[in-house]
Amino acid sequence: MKNNLQITEGPITKSLISLALPLIIGMFMEIALSMTHYFWVGKLGPTAQDAVTTSMIVIWTVVAATSVVSVGITALISRNVGAGNLERASYFVKQGLALAIIIGFLVGVVGIHYSKSLLVFMNAGEQSITLGLPYLKIFFASAILLFLLETSYAAFRASGNTKTPALIGIMVVILNLVLDPLFIFGIGPFPELGVTGAGVATAIAYFTGVVTSLTLIFKGKLGYHPPHIRPLQLSASDMLKIVRIGMPMSGHQLIFMIVYWFLIIIIHKFGEAAGAAMGIGNRMESFSYMICHGISLAASAMVGQNLGAQKPERAARSAWHAVVLGIIVTSVVSIFFLTLSRQIALVFSDSPEVIAIAKDYLIILALSQMTMAVEIILEGSFAGAGDTVPPMLVMIPGHLLRIPLAYYLCFNLGWGINGVWWTLTITTTIKAIILALWFKRGKWKEKVI
Repeated sequence: MKNNLQITEGPITKSLISLALPLIIGMFMEIALSMTHYFWVGKLGPTAQDAVTTSMIVIWTVVAATSVVSVGITALISRNVGAGNLERASYFVKQGLALAIIIGFLVGVVGIHYSKSLLVFMNAGEQSITLGLPYLKIFFASAILLFLLETSYAAFRASGNTKTPALIGIMVVILNLVLDPLFIFGIGPFPELGVTGAGVATAIAYFTGVVTSLTLIFKGKLGYHPPHIRPLQLSASDMLKIVRIGMPMSGHQLIFMIVYWFLIIIIHKFGEAAGAAMGIGNRMESFSYMICHGISLAASAMVGQNLGAQKPERAARSAWHAVVLGIIVTSVVSIFFLTLSRQIALVFSDSPEVIAIAKDYLIILALSQMTMAVEIILEGSFAGAGDTVPPMLVMIPGHLLRIPLAYYLCFNLGWGINGVWWTLTITTTIKAIILALWFKRGKWKEKVI
């Protein structure tokens, strides 16, 4: 365990920051990738940006689906590591990786077949579909790599090692950053593939990350005995246990993304400029989202290991310390959005219409950044305890409310496209308040997995 942090004793905030910092650094690299990705595609025009934005809604849906494995093994591995049962922790690493292969393959096959139908459903324009379809199909072809990558990251984090997955993630991002312009514009010996080139670059980066992470796992870099590839000794019942823990979290995240499918239909009623503006807003919000997600993952590991070590009160303090840290960070982001919204939009577009819409989006988003921190971090804390049903019961109604509320604000009250942005802010705040009150009850401390 020499590579891993001892997080069941000592100062909570210090342990939390030590766990979260590598994750946040890695996620900042992902933000850099997202920004650069969108920047280069933006050189191809608003239609290309809209094609990527629409495709990203589908991609985020698949990323959400990976949590059906990653959330489940995080809870199971961290509990067993905290309890000192390293053999059992190692066993669940193996089950999780096998499950990732199975689900990733199925998602890829189904996704390739229905790629065009998904873009049509989201009311993408004919040109956006033409540009986005190859990009989306390449992503689905590499879905199995995404599932393996996220599962391996979860295994390291649950074991108290956040540095290794962060370093692998940084490597993946840097490789993608280098390959993006080469494949998009056909620099040197590389073919000029346009939007499709961005998908090719990402697939190559994913493959490199998977090879690296699996090599380290099977060399024992988790900090305890690695799972053997043979004999597999797969257990359907234990795979189902992983799914049962991960499904509520993954289910509500899938609902979250499917709701976005309907929101993008509403957004497209205001034109491709609105879709491009949404892409700018989403990428900027990813600053605070990724930081909160990193803190959430750290809180999840701390809650799980402390419960395994029979320290429920320390687990609770870890969660609330994480929430405070998230609020401090997002308050700074809110000020940034409120004061520099137009300047931010100008970085990504020279279209006056896109800039005007994106400016309003960022200002409205600023009002919900701190409540977003509460929502994300407590969701991760529940997940670390293996108690994933409460977040599901709060999140799913909150997500579904967005569709009728957005329509009502946009068209019945005449707020236009800003009705969508206000919908996101209002529902985020409501979910955060309810989730905080539920977590405070403390029933998650008694969860047996």
